[in-house]
Amino acid sequence: MISLEINGKGYEVDVNSEVPILWVIREHLQLTGTKYGCGVGLCGSCTILIDGRAQRSCQIPVHETAGRRITTVEGLPADHLVKRAWIEEQVPQCGYCQPGQIMQAVALLSEDSSPDEEKILAAMDGILCRCGTYPRIKRAIRRALKEVGRG
Repeated sequence: MISLEINGKGYEVDVNSEVPILWVIREHLQLTGTKYGCGVGLCGSCTILIDGRAQRSCQIPVHETAGRRITTVEGLPADHLVKRAWIEEQVPQCGYCQPGQIMQAVALLSEDSSPDEEKILAAMDGILCRCGTYPRIKRAIRRALKEVGRG
Protein backbone atom coordinates (compact mmCIF):
# COMPACT_ATOMS: atom_id res chain seq x y z
CA MET A 1 0.00 0.00 0.00
CA ILE A 2 1.15 3.49 -0.82
CA SER A 3 -0.09 6.46 1.22
CA LEU A 4 -0.88 9.61 -0.74
CA GLU A 5 -2.18 13.06 0.07
CA ILE A 6 -4.11 14.47 -2.85
CA ASN A 7 -6.10 17.69 -2.61
CA GLY A 8 -5.86 17.58 1.16
CA LYS A 9 -7.29 14.06 1.49
CA GLY A 10 -5.46 10.89 2.44
CA TYR A 11 -5.57 7.81 0.21
CA GLU A 12 -4.12 4.32 0.43
CA VAL A 13 -3.56 2.72 -2.97
CA ASP A 14 -2.52 -0.82 -3.75
CA VAL A 15 -0.67 -0.43 -7.05
CA ASN A 16 2.71 -1.26 -8.53
CA SER A 17 5.08 1.37 -7.14
CA GLU A 18 6.37 2.21 -10.63
CA VAL A 19 2.94 3.15 -12.03
CA PRO A 20 2.90 6.85 -12.93
CA ILE A 21 0.96 8.98 -10.46
CA LEU A 22 -1.17 10.17 -13.42
CA TRP A 23 -2.80 6.74 -13.69
CA VAL A 24 -3.38 6.48 -9.96
CA ILE A 25 -5.06 9.89 -9.98
CA ARG A 26 -7.21 9.20 -13.03
CA GLU A 27 -7.97 5.49 -12.92
CA HIS A 28 -7.83 4.56 -9.25
CA LEU A 29 -9.08 7.77 -7.64
CA GLN A 30 -11.30 8.91 -10.53
CA LEU A 31 -9.95 12.48 -10.47
CA THR A 32 -10.13 12.92 -14.22
CA GLY A 33 -9.31 16.63 -14.47
CA THR A 34 -5.64 15.77 -14.94
CA LYS A 35 -5.31 14.74 -18.58
CA TYR A 36 -3.16 12.21 -20.41
CA GLY A 37 -1.56 13.80 -23.44
CA CYS A 38 1.75 12.57 -24.80
CA GLY A 39 2.87 10.19 -22.05
CA VAL A 40 6.47 11.43 -22.21
CA GLY A 41 6.25 14.67 -20.24
CA LEU A 42 6.44 17.02 -23.22
CA CYS A 43 2.90 18.38 -23.66
CA GLY A 44 2.11 19.31 -20.04
CA SER A 45 -1.55 18.24 -20.07
CA CYS A 46 -0.85 16.05 -17.04
CA THR A 47 0.68 18.83 -14.92
CA ILE A 48 -0.08 18.67 -11.20
CA LEU A 49 1.49 20.33 -8.19
CA ILE A 50 3.73 18.27 -5.93
CA ASP A 51 4.66 20.19 -2.82
CA GLY A 52 3.63 23.34 -4.71
CA ARG A 53 5.85 22.73 -7.75
CA ALA A 54 4.49 21.98 -11.23
CA GLN A 55 5.35 18.42 -12.27
CA ARG A 56 4.42 16.16 -15.19
CA SER A 57 2.44 13.35 -13.58
CA CYS A 58 2.92 10.94 -16.50
CA GLN A 59 6.64 10.74 -15.67
CA ILE A 60 6.59 10.33 -11.89
CA PRO A 61 6.27 6.87 -10.33
CA VAL A 62 3.67 6.80 -7.58
CA HIS A 63 6.23 5.71 -4.98
CA GLU A 64 8.06 9.05 -5.44
CA THR A 65 4.94 10.94 -4.38
CA ALA A 66 4.27 9.08 -1.13
CA GLY A 67 4.23 11.50 1.79
CA ARG A 68 4.21 14.54 -0.46
CA ARG A 69 1.40 17.08 -0.96
CA ILE A 70 -0.25 16.60 -4.36
CA THR A 71 -2.73 19.07 -5.85
CA THR A 72 -4.75 18.47 -9.00
CA VAL A 73 -7.01 20.95 -10.75
CA GLU A 74 -9.91 19.56 -8.70
CA GLY A 75 -8.05 20.63 -5.57
CA LEU A 76 -8.20 24.30 -6.50
CA PRO A 77 -11.32 26.08 -5.24
CA ALA A 78 -13.83 27.02 -7.94
CA ASP A 79 -13.24 30.68 -7.11
CA HIS A 80 -9.43 30.43 -7.26
CA LEU A 81 -8.10 33.62 -8.84
CA VAL A 82 -6.45 31.72 -11.72
CA LYS A 83 -9.65 29.81 -12.51
CA ARG A 84 -11.62 33.06 -12.43
CA ALA A 85 -9.09 34.77 -14.70
CA TRP A 86 -9.31 31.85 -17.13
CA ILE A 87 -13.08 32.28 -17.34
CA GLU A 88 -12.97 36.07 -17.56
CA GLU A 89 -10.43 35.93 -20.40
CA GLN A 90 -12.34 33.09 -22.09
CA VAL A 91 -9.16 31.02 -22.34
CA PRO A 92 -10.45 27.49 -23.08
CA GLN A 93 -11.52 26.33 -26.48
CA CYS A 94 -11.38 22.53 -26.52
CA GLY A 95 -10.16 22.67 -22.91
CA TYR A 96 -8.01 19.54 -23.00
CA CYS A 97 -4.75 21.25 -22.00
CA GLN A 98 -6.36 23.72 -19.64
CA PRO A 99 -5.96 21.78 -16.37
CA GLY A 100 -2.22 21.57 -17.06
CA GLN A 101 -2.11 25.24 -18.11
CA ILE A 102 -3.93 26.29 -14.94
CA MET A 103 -1.70 24.22 -12.66
CA GLN A 104 1.44 25.59 -14.32
CA ALA A 105 0.11 29.16 -13.91
CA VAL A 106 -0.71 28.54 -10.24
CA ALA A 107 2.85 27.27 -9.67
CA LEU A 108 4.32 30.27 -11.51
CA LEU A 109 2.33 32.78 -9.48
CA SER A 110 3.20 31.09 -6.20
CA GLU A 111 6.92 31.04 -7.07
CA ASP A 112 7.21 34.56 -8.48
CA SER A 113 5.24 37.45 -7.03
CA SER A 114 5.62 39.60 -10.14
CA PRO A 115 6.83 37.69 -13.20
CA ASP A 116 7.71 39.74 -16.24
CA GLU A 117 6.65 38.81 -19.77
CA GLU A 118 9.76 36.69 -20.29
CA LYS A 119 9.19 34.65 -17.12
CA ILE A 120 5.54 34.05 -17.98
CA LEU A 121 6.43 32.85 -21.47
CA ALA A 122 9.25 30.65 -20.15
CA ALA A 123 7.06 29.07 -17.46
CA MET A 124 4.14 28.40 -19.79
CA ASP A 125 6.26 27.33 -22.76
CA GLY A 126 6.17 23.64 -21.87
CA ILE A 127 2.38 23.30 -21.96
CA LEU A 128 1.09 22.74 -25.49
CA CYS A 129 -2.26 24.09 -26.64
CA ARG A 130 -3.50 22.76 -29.96
CA CYS A 131 -6.12 25.51 -30.12
CA GLY A 132 -3.48 28.23 -29.80
CA THR A 133 -5.00 30.14 -26.88
CA TYR A 134 -1.58 31.35 -25.75
CA PRO A 135 -2.43 35.09 -25.92
CA ARG A 136 -5.51 34.50 -23.74
CA ILE A 137 -3.48 32.41 -21.30
CA LYS A 138 -0.98 35.24 -20.95
CA ARG A 139 -3.82 37.77 -20.43
CA ALA A 140 -5.39 35.53 -17.79
CA ILE A 141 -2.11 35.33 -15.88
CA ARG A 142 -1.76 39.11 -16.04
CA ARG A 143 -5.38 39.47 -14.84
CA ALA A 144 -4.72 37.15 -11.89
CA LEU A 145 -1.64 39.23 -10.99
CA LYS A 146 -3.69 42.45 -11.12
CA GLU A 147 -6.34 40.91 -8.90
CA VAL A 148 -3.83 40.36 -6.12
CA GLY A 149 -2.15 43.71 -6.77
CA ARG A 150 1.05 42.30 -8.24
CA GLY A 151 0.60 43.12 -11.90
